[in-house]
Amino acid sequence: MISELLTRLRFLIFRKRRTELNEEIEFHLEQAITTRIAAGMKPAEARRRALIEFGGIEPTREQCERQRPGWWIGTVMQDVHYAFRGFGRNPLFAISVLITLALGIGATTAVFSVVDRILFRPLPYAEPSRIVSLGFVHPLERQEFVMGRFYVEWQKDQTPFSALAAQNTGVHNCDLVENDPVQLSCISFQASFLPLFGISPALGRNFLPEEDRPNGPPVVMISYGLWKGHYNGDPHILDRMINVDGNPARVVGILPRDFQFPTLEAADIVSPFALDPAIQQKVNGGFGYPERVFARLKPGVSVEQAYAQMLPLFNGDVKWFPPSAKSETRLSIRTLRDRETQDARPVAWVLFGFVLAVLLIACANVAGLMMARGAGRQRELAVRSAIGASRGRLIRQALTEALVLSFAGGLAGLAIAQALVMVFVRLAPTGIPFISKAHLDLRIALFAALVSCLCGVIFGSAAALQKPGLAALNAKASMSRNHAFLRRSMVTTQIAISIILLSGAALLLRSFTKIEDQNLGMQTGGVLTVKVALPWWRYNTNQKVMDFYLRLESSLRRLPGTRAVGMTDSTPPGGWQDGFRFSDLCVQGKPPIPPGTGGTVVGRSVTPDYFRVLNIPIVRGRNFADQDRTGDEREVILSRLLAERLFPGEDPIGKQFLPGAHVSGAGAIVVGVADNVKNNGLTEQSDPEMYTLRRSVSGDWGENRLMVIVDSALPVAAIEPWVRSEVSSIDRTIPVEMEPLNQSLNRLADRPRFETTLLGFFALTGLVLAVVGLYGLIAFMTMQRTHEIGLRMALGATRANILRLIAKDGLRMVLVGMAVGLATALAVSRMLKTLLFQVSVYDPWTYILVPLLLSLVALVAILIPARAGTRVEPAVTLRAE
Repeated sequence: MISELLTRLRFLIFRKRRTELNEEIEFHLEQAITTRIAAGMKPAEARRRALIEFGGIEPTREQCERQRPGWWIGTVMQDVHYAFRGFGRNPLFAISVLITLALGIGATTAVFSVVDRILFRPLPYAEPSRIVSLGFVHPLERQEFVMGRFYVEWQKDQTPFSALAAQNTGVHNCDLVENDPVQLSCISFQASFLPLFGISPALGRNFLPEEDRPNGPPVVMISYGLWKGHYNGDPHILDRMINVDGNPARVVGILPRDFQFPTLEAADIVSPFALDPAIQQKVNGGFGYPERVFARLKPGVSVEQAYAQMLPLFNGDVKWFPPSAKSETRLSIRTLRDRETQDARPVAWVLFGFVLAVLLIACANVAGLMMARGAGRQRELAVRSAIGASRGRLIRQALTEALVLSFAGGLAGLAIAQALVMVFVRLAPTGIPFISKAHLDLRIALFAALVSCLCGVIFGSAAALQKPGLAALNAKASMSRNHAFLRRSMVTTQIAISIILLSGAALLLRSFTKIEDQNLGMQTGGVLTVKVALPWWRYNTNQKVMDFYLRLESSLRRLPGTRAVGMTDSTPPGGWQDGFRFSDLCVQGKPPIPPGTGGTVVGRSVTPDYFRVLNIPIVRGRNFADQDRTGDEREVILSRLLAERLFPGEDPIGKQFLPGAHVSGAGAIVVGVADNVKNNGLTEQSDPEMYTLRRSVSGDWGENRLMVIVDSALPVAAIEPWVRSEVSSIDRTIPVEMEPLNQSLNRLADRPRFETTLLGFFALTGLVLAVVGLYGLIAFMTMQRTHEIGLRMALGATRANILRLIAKDGLRMVLVGMAVGLATALAVSRMLKTLLFQVSVYDPWTYILVPLLLSLVALVAILIPARAGTRVEPAVTLRAE
């Protein structure tokens, strides 16, 4: 076996030269002639008989070549060489195909580099399919969380997981106190956190068990970015003491460069979680602090099995919840990919579907070009067939030409994909996971190669199926009835796909227009938001916090051009920080609200000028007044939606709330009703809202991070330096974040704007490719019918008759494609339902305007070659025939 392999390798490497093979054939032929001459034949007759019995020199030479290992390499190289010669004779065809393929493959590759990380690529952890997020979910918190008391019990009693680890519910601000203080993001996790994900520090070590205990040694790990940026990659950073929030801590490790927190948040400093079971039994009503918990499934255990095994523990824990919370809380266990991608998955699938449709249009377009070229080469192929080329050799030649074009288009497509990915990353909004990490790598290049190969086989097969007949030796370029029908079908398919793409893009465009034009219930222009986060280790009492913010409010009111200054814990429409259940409200004189009804109520603690700054109308009662801030009575303002739900048909002014959720002390009194504002993002339905007056009482200032909003007659850019100066005059170490409110509003619209722009771009690309394909087919059909047109005109047909004859064929394809496309678009538009805002998936204007637009564009593509057909001179055409 080994000797046979060596023999084959020898023949493959040291192949006989063509002259040697010719000498061998000539030797055998001479032997046959000599034998016949010896038998008494004349030399001429002996040579003729020998050639007949030999079967032809060329077939024999080819048969001998095929007996050698690797013989096909030579024929493939011949096919490639012949393909390049053919493209050189028709460069316009080759350039057209390359541009079409480069656009299709480049766009597909670029989009795949984005959706690959969302849909297909494994997460950057060890065995990521076994990692899950678990805990409770509630209408007020839709991400899994576990109360500390129950997490302690779960660690001991759970069975489906090989490991559990907890972290804070989110990052928090912290101060790195050095010569130049800087505010960073901090988080805490257990020592078991990194091992659960299969992650090791890039430098140093993980937390030790004795460090992850109450009152353990003060140690931290820092992010790779902080190490490189703030400490210049100091190799001696390990064991160095740094001051975090006024407390010294020793650096024991550097997180990996590409480490990704499972919550997709970024943190600069990590400290041990130091879970204390005793404290978790006491704080927060005995439930403990909320935590994010992640776990690794045991081998062979599915998410469904884990859910079934954890359900008894959950049922035992939830019985301690208040009745109103018990009915709204449920157990959730889902894979980490599901948690991280969430609502990005539908968008990714839609985007991938759009770009695959564009690629299909490109392939159909190129297939049409290849078939038209094949029709023009029928005589050439017939000659090659007549002189001995087999059907398989002609098919292989056609496929080779297609693959050469597709791989060349793939290489050009990679360059286009690189440019598109850079555009995607630059324009991408926050909230789309992993898009900032999108780039071309070996995996993406292999995908591009696979797509190029598939494209070559698809459109190459269309050309390879054209079988030349002997009649083509004397005929002009033409196309058989079957091939003509196939090319018409491909153009019709392109029109149908274009209708689907344009309909989807139009629905998203109308949805985005609705988002932009909706009434927010407030003004955003000319309003500056100032985020001031006070370090808790220096502002460690409510009195200190209140003094700072009241002093800042007073200073900002004195700035030139200032009309009003308000303070709040959050601003609409970007969401809220505080909320409670509608059923938790207790109104004096009214029966309790049934648990679990009414949904969520937004709670916002504001100062009197809040409504003036945002220009939110008070539709009933009055606004808060400055003198109310020194009173003992708690006052609230309700949104119109909340007032209508709580007091239908009644005047809410003067109504009393009893102590309960969001109302403490002796209760609160309603002094006004404000108009509704958009308070749950731009696309979600707004919730009812309760505004509580933030009084000049230390008990109302328990937060270290408030937002100051300033309404000024001057441009926002002009007052920013003054605001920063006023903050610095109070405490120069406090960082300030400033942003115009309309800028933050625009950022909320970034994601739907990005999705609409991207899908619209691909829809228009598909439309252009489809129209080009339609134009090419009509032009080819017109060229084929030149003799018929000349004959018709000689018999009396007018130019209008010819124009109508040609246009009718094109319009028939367009109408059939639009009918098929509209039916399909109506069927698949349900996939866009979650992406639309106040627009039906069956929006009539979309399905009227899109066909109208396509008809107009297609009509232009038909009339241009049709008008060229009317210029045929009958005499010249008939003479040529």
